[in-house]
Amino acid sequence: MGGIRWRERLGPAVSIAPGARVDRFEVFFDLVFVFSFFIITRATAANISGWQLAHAMLVLAVLWWCWVVHCVVATRVRLGEGFVPVLMVIGMAALFCFALSLPQAFSDATDVAAGPMVVALSYVVIRGVHLALYWHVAQERPGERRLLLKYSPEMAVSTLLLISAALIPPQIDDPGRAAMLRDGLWVSVVLLQYGMGLVAGAWGWTVTSAEHWTERYDLILIIALGESVISVGVGSNLLGQPPTWPAVAAAVLGIFFTAALWWAHYDVIAPAARIALHAAEGRPRVSMARDAYAYMYLPMIAGIILFALGAEEIVHQVADPGTPVGDPTHGPGVLLLFGGVACYLCANMLFQWRTLRTVSWTRVGAVLLLAATLPVGQRLPALAALTMLTAICVGLVAVEAVVMADSRRALREMVFEEKSTHEAHEAAWRARWREPTPDEPST
Repeated sequence: MGGIRWRERLGPAVSIAPGARVDRFEVFFDLVFVFSFFIITRATAANISGWQLAHAMLVLAVLWWCWVVHCVVATRVRLGEGFVPVLMVIGMAALFCFALSLPQAFSDATDVAAGPMVVALSYVVIRGVHLALYWHVAQERPGERRLLLKYSPEMAVSTLLLISAALIPPQIDDPGRAAMLRDGLWVSVVLLQYGMGLVAGAWGWTVTSAEHWTERYDLILIIALGESVISVGVGSNLLGQPPTWPAVAAAVLGIFFTAALWWAHYDVIAPAARIALHAAEGRPRVSMARDAYAYMYLPMIAGIILFALGAEEIVHQVADPGTPVGDPTHGPGVLLLFGGVACYLCANMLFQWRTLRTVSWTRVGAVLLLAATLPVGQRLPALAALTMLTAICVGLVAVEAVVMADSRRALREMVFEEKSTHEAHEAAWRARWREPTPDEPST
């Protein structure tokens, strides 16, 4: 009875409408994902190695699946209405604990540490909140509840694997075997999650609001791009020492190439893909939403984290007063920077192909150019290597602005017309809020 009264006072859960957009509470919820991306990048930057990068990608994949499930729930219910925000705050707290424990998730496998167990328990709470909320809103649709029961073993088994990764390796005396078992269990979690997403198919699921789905993913990608800006700022270390002209130049270049990568997705590809998802209906819409957004955004964000690590490393070398500006770059900075940008562009081309069935030859050329100039960049001074990468990224968007001028103009006009019509309709509706003047007839 108490739970029922509690829900009545706060209000019921409200279903998503076809034209729904992202709620402000959802943006508030994303703050925890900002912190999660930051933690993954900072923990990896502390000791960059192949194993560290592999562990970062495993953690990112599990975290991203939580995000995908979160978005699936948001396609069914408004997360900022009624009693739903209360449950979501519980999920936020669990996700925050999950992020806090990530640096210890792959510590010494033979030590009994709290970090891996906190990761597993936080994961249970996050998935449990999503499952409970979806179960509640699906009470009037028995078919949806049967669908949840059909795929709930993925949650149970993935949770069991994460708990096993926290508890079993410390029982093994051989550090190598313990680490291998732990990593194998994490890989199994990732394979289970994304494999189940493919096996589940599109049957039974719906994407009620294509606008909400596309906007949700576009916002999280912008948040991830913000990690690159943070990394450039951390690498320049302008707060810890007097600024130098090379450090300022490197910081400016970091902003320029990040902006170019933003432009590469959001100028034409993202608006056109949004229209394509709106045009699709039923199972084709669900399949496109899963393949293009839930799956293709993950390697894009992985690429962003990789080039953010590289940018931080390179800008730090430029800003270091003890390193002569003309010395060749050292460390993995150039490889991470060029490789991360290439990963981002390749994933973006897959996204473009899945949604629009086209591939831009300019992007294929940019990826090939990145691969060809990588050995050169590793022999150049850090500032020169960063300048070369920025020139490639800015050159890409400049060439596309010329080559795709006509189609870009038609798309932008269509998007602007839609936006203007929508804004005019909202303004007309909001005019009801104004008090009528004495000369106006009452309505």
